Order: sequence, then C-alpha cells, then structure tokens
Amino acid sequence: MMGHGDIDQLITMLARLPGLGPRSARRAALALLRQPESRMLPLAHLMERAATSVKTCSLCGNLDTVDPCHICTDAGRDRGLICVVETVGDLWALERAGVHRGGYQVLGGTLSALAGLGPDDLNVRPLFERIEEGGVREVILALSATVEGATTAHWLQERLLPTGVAVTRVGHGVPMGGALDVLDDGTLAAALTARRSL
Repeated sequence: MMGHGDIDQLITMLARLPGLGPRSARRAALALLRQPESRMLPLAHLMERAATSVKTCSLCGNLDTVDPCHICTDAGRDRGLICVVETVGDLWALERAGVHRGGYQVLGGTLSALAGLGPDDLNVRPLFERIEEGGVREVILALSATVEGATTAHWLQERLLPTGVAVTRVGHGVPMGGALDVLDDGTLAAALTARRSL
C-alpha cells in the first residue's frame, strides 16, 4: 500500500478483523502508531495475555479466563433453563441485554451443507449431557432467522423431543419500531407465521 513493510502488514492484519475494511484499518493503524506507548504497546500486551489466558468453557462453549466459565459457576443462575446460541457473540449480546438468567450452550455455528458443517461439527454433546444429568426444564433455541438457523433449530428440536424437556424458540418477525415497508420478505413471512392472539 504505502511501501512500508511493517505498516502494511499491520494494516493488512487489522483489515482482516470483522467490521474493519482497508480504510478503517488504516485509520486504526495510524491511531496506534501515533501513540505507541499509550495505545499500541498496552494493546499488544493485552492481546498476548488474552491469547494464553482465555479458554473455551467445557460446559457451554463461552470464552473466559476460567473453565468452567463464570456464567456456568454462577449460583444465581437458573440451571434448569438453557439458551442455545450459534456463537459466543450471541451469548455476549444476550448477557449485555440482561434478558436471560439461565445457562447457555454455544453451538459454534449452524448446520450448513454449503459450508460443510454437519451435526458432528456442532458443540451439542455438553447440552445433551446436562439434560441426561437431570434438572433441565427448558431449552430455548435462540438461533438466527436464516435457512441454516431454521434447519439447525428443527434438527435440535427433533433430537430434544425424546428427552421430555420443553423446547421453545425466540420470536422472529417485525422488530420494535420497524416499519413493514422496509422489511425483507423472509422477515415478514416469519412475522405472519408466528402471529399470536391478543
């Protein structure tokens, strides 16, 4: 880009991060390089520490510095309620919203023939182990409103049916404040299908 090897490599690495394109990566690199002692070096140190200290929770799939994670060991959580999500980002979003006080199961993706992801690629074994141990009353499927999300939800629902555990799914459709004329066809179809009486 600019003929400066280390700078170009930094920009290239930053541009690989989600949400950062080449222009944003250049701005981020410039901000870091302008104040290396107060921005770049502390960030590099924290990244190095996180690379060795952060682990995947063996129970739910969350990322934390301890295993089991803080959510799984929180005595104030409802262990009878497990919310199944696709990614750790989804788990963090629900935690940020403060709307779920039970446990989680991070699948690590959804079933996708195109991406070559089958049932064996999903992190579901810990979920079934917890159900077999007893005490789980309900499994909430909080998967994306995509074909892959719906396929994965259907597959999980079939596997969970013999366990006797209640299986629910988060609502899909018109978001709060959303106007019908700007929604895509899939969202409108999901909203009409999931309608309920008032």
